[in-house]
Amino acid sequence: MSRIRALFLGTPDIARFCLEAMIKDPHFEVVGVVTQPDRPAGRKMQLQPSPVATLVEPLGIPILKPEKVSAPEVLAQIQALHAEVVVVVAFGQILKQSFLDLFPGKVVNVHASLLPRWRGAAPIQRALMNGDTETGVCLQVMVKKLDAGPVLGARKIPLPLEANAFDLYKQCEALGAQLIAVDLMDYLRGNLTAEPQDETQVTIAPKIEKSESEIDWSRDAMSIHNQVRGLVMGPVAQTRRGGKIVKIHKTWPQDSAGVASLRPGQVLSVSEKSLIVQCGKGSLELLELQPESRAKMPCGEYLRGYPVQAGDLFGPTVDNKP
Repeated sequence: MSRIRALFLGTPDIARFCLEAMIKDPHFEVVGVVTQPDRPAGRKMQLQPSPVATLVEPLGIPILKPEKVSAPEVLAQIQALHAEVVVVVAFGQILKQSFLDLFPGKVVNVHASLLPRWRGAAPIQRALMNGDTETGVCLQVMVKKLDAGPVLGARKIPLPLEANAFDLYKQCEALGAQLIAVDLMDYLRGNLTAEPQDETQVTIAPKIEKSESEIDWSRDAMSIHNQVRGLVMGPVAQTRRGGKIVKIHKTWPQDSAGVASLRPGQVLSVSEKSLIVQCGKGSLELLELQPESRAKMPCGEYLRGYPVQAGDLFGPTVDNKP
C-alpha cells in the first residue's frame, strides 16, 4: 500500500496530538514538520521548543522552525520534501498565497469551530464566552482569506454549562485527529467534495486580549460564568479585593435573583466551601479562586486563608476588606 507523503504545520499541544496520530497512521508518511521557533518560557525565560518540536526532534523527521514560513528560502526547503498534502493545526503564522500555490487544493486545516461560525484565533474561547450550546471541529481546504475555505468535514460537540476551555480543547484534539484520519483520506481518494461556507453566517473569533479578563459584576451571572469558563486557559478571569487581584477559575450561576438592595460584586452569603456574589442580574457561586502570587485553590481553602463575610465587595474600585 502506497503511503501519502504529508507535510505537517503546527505548534501547541492540540497540533502535537494530531501529528502523533498521523505518524502512527499507516496511510501517511510524514516527510517534514514546520513549527514555530523556540520561544522563551518558564521562570528563567529559557528557550523552549514547541510541543510539536518536542515530539518530532527525537524521531528524525525533518523539522523547520522559520520565523516566516513564506520566506523564499523556506519555501524552497519545503518544496524539496515533495509532499503530496499539507496538514495545518494551530500553526500560528499566516500562510501566504505563495505557500498555498505549492499544493493547490491540498493544504487543509483543522479548525476548532463549526465554520463559518468563529473564524479566527480564539474559536474555543469565543464559543464558551458567547454561551454557545454547541460547537465542534472542522477540516477545511485552506484559501488566502482567513478560515474561509470550503469544508471537508465536521464533528459537533455539545457545550454543557460545566464545560470549560480545557475540556473543550481535549475534545477538539481527538476529533481533529479523527477528521484527518477519515475525512482527509476520503478527500484524497476522491470520495469527498469540499462544501463552500455560507458567508451570511460568518462570525469572528478575535484573539483574546488581557483586558477581557476583568470581571464586571454589573453584568448578569450567566455571562460572567461564561467569561470564567472561556478564559481558564488564560488570561483567567479576575477581580479585585482589597486592591489585590483575585483570579476566578470556576463558578456556577445560581437560580436566585439575588438581593435588590445589594451592589453588584457584593457577597450575598458565605458557606464552608463557597461564597455567592451578587451580579447585575442573578448571583454567582465562586468555587475556585487564586489569590495574588498564589496557586489556585478551592473556595473553602481560600476562605480559611482570606476570610470573607456577607456584605464584602469584589471589584476594581471598591474599598473592600483584605
